[in-house]
Amino acid sequence: QVQLVESGGGSVQAGGSLRLSCAASRYTYSTYHCMGWFRQAPGKEREGVAAISTGGGFSYYADSVKGRFTVSQNIGENTLYLQMNSLKPEDTAMYYCAADPFTSSRYCSGGYSRGHFWGQGTQVTVSL
Repeated sequence: QVQLVESGGGSVQAGGSLRLSCAASRYTYSTYHCMGWFRQAPGKEREGVAAISTGGGFSYYADSVKGRFTVSQNIGENTLYLQMNSLKPEDTAMYYCAADPFTSSRYCSGGYSRGHFWGQGTQVTVSL
């Protein structure tokens, strides 16, 4: 059974930082090649923010977050992270952790993952 639990969201002023965490079941991390972060703002479609291959640690970032966000993982603790710096109001959204059983490591780092199993989400609000 796939379990993903996000934490770390909150409210911050523009220019601030937050670190999101996603606690995954051991089954998830030992089975799936691709983990990612997605976000959805009100009235908008869900979009991929960052992804990482669980095997090689190769990462992908959406253009809108490159240079500001960093995805990382602690495989021993089955945890996925998203460090978000220089936050902007347009980063405001519900952020979801996702495990993808269908995307290989190669295509994960190319940004092709669309997720499959989802956490409940954690809200990030950035104000001016």
